[in-house]
Amino acid sequence: MKITFSTYDAPGFTGGPNSWLRRILPDLKAAGIECQILFFIDSNSLDNCPCWRDLQSKGFSCKAIFCHNPMFEQIRWLLSEVAKQPPDVFVTNLSVVGLYAGRWLKKAGIPTVGILHSDDNYYRSVLQKFVFGNASEQLSTLVCVSDFLTEYARSFGETETKIEFIPYGVPIPQKAASLSQETMKLIYVGRLVEEQKQISQVTAAMCRAVEEIPNTLSIIYGNGADKHNAVEIIIEKGGNLPILFGGEIDNSQIQNVMLEAQILVLLSDYEGLPIALMEAMACGLVPICLDIRSGIPELIEDGVTGLLVKDRNDSFIEAVKRLQNNPQLWQQISLRARAKIVNSYSHESCTQKWIKTLQELKPATKDIEAIREKLHSGYRVLLYLNNTLTANQIKEVQ
Repeated sequence: MKITFSTYDAPGFTGGPNSWLRRILPDLKAAGIECQILFFIDSNSLDNCPCWRDLQSKGFSCKAIFCHNPMFEQIRWLLSEVAKQPPDVFVTNLSVVGLYAGRWLKKAGIPTVGILHSDDNYYRSVLQKFVFGNASEQLSTLVCVSDFLTEYARSFGETETKIEFIPYGVPIPQKAASLSQETMKLIYVGRLVEEQKQISQVTAAMCRAVEEIPNTLSIIYGNGADKHNAVEIIIEKGGNLPILFGGEIDNSQIQNVMLEAQILVLLSDYEGLPIALMEAMACGLVPICLDIRSGIPELIEDGVTGLLVKDRNDSFIEAVKRLQNNPQLWQQISLRARAKIVNSYSHESCTQKWIKTLQELKPATKDIEAIREKLHSGYRVLLYLNNTLTANQIKEVQ
C-alpha cells in the first residue's frame, strides 16, 4: 500500500500536526505502508526545517517546493510528483495546496484525506470549501482530531465526505514526573505566537507566578514568529526572578524535558487537541489550562486530570498556589492525567485507527497508466489556465 502525504514546513517550525506526522510515519512504514512526503517550504532554503530533516534522516522519500512559487505552479508540481508514483491514498496535512489539488487527484481515482486540526477561522473555511462546498472539491474523508471538532464538522449538514474522529496519539514514557523537594517547575512548550497561544500574556503570567509564589521556577520552550515578545518580557519583567527562556526543543526530546517539570501551562484562546498537553499528561505533569470550548474539555476535568482557570491573571496564580501548597493534590492529579492518556490516547492505538481508515480507502484495483494520464490532464489544464487567464480570473479558479 502506498500513501502520499503533503505538509508544510519552515526553519524552526514547531507544531503538533508535524510532531504527529513525524511519529506516525515510521509506524506506518513498519506496518508495510510505503509513504512519500511532499513538502511546501516557507523559506528559500531547506536548512533547519525540522520535519523535512527528520523524515529524510529516517529514509523516507521527501520532495519539496518553496511556497513563494505561485499557487498554480505548486499544484502542478504536486500533480506531477504524484503521477510519478501514484499512491493508493493522498493525505494532506497543513497544506492548502494539497486541498486544492484534491479535485484532480479524486478525478484520477485517488481518494483524498484532509485533517481538521483546530477550532479557528482557517479550518472553518476548509470545512466550507472542501467538505461542504462544490462536490468536485470535496475530500473523500475528513479526519477530525477531537470529539468537539467532529461534532462541529457534522453540524454543517450533509456531505459526501466521510467524517471520522481519530485523535492524536502520544508515546507513554516508562518514567513519570515527580515532585521536587525544592522547586516546583512550570513549563510552557509550543509555538511562540500571539494568535491562539497569546504568548506575551502567558509569559507575563509565568513571571508573576514565580514572583508571588516561593520555590517556583518557570521556563518557556519553543519557537515562533513572536519569540522576541516572550524573550523581551523575560528580560524586562524577569529581572532576577527564576524564569528562563529554554529555546527550541526537538520533537524527539520533548518528553525528556517534560519529565523534569511538574506543571504544564497552556492558556490558549482555542485549540484542536493539543499534542504538547497530551505529551505532558503522559509524563504525569499536572496541566493548568484556560477553560475554552475546544480540545481542553476532552482531556481536562477540573481537579481530576488538571486544573481549569478562567483567566491568565488571578485565576491562574491561584491554581499554581493550590498545587504548590498541596503536594497530595498534585500527586493525585498527576496519576489521573497520565492514566487518561494511557487509556485513550496512546500512540499505538491511534496509529491503528489511521491504518484501518487508510486500508478502507484503498481502491480495489488501480490502473497506474490511467491515473497518470488523468493527473497529466489536470496538469495541462492548469498550465493552460495559468498562461491564459488574468490574475483576477486565476484567483477565482483557485
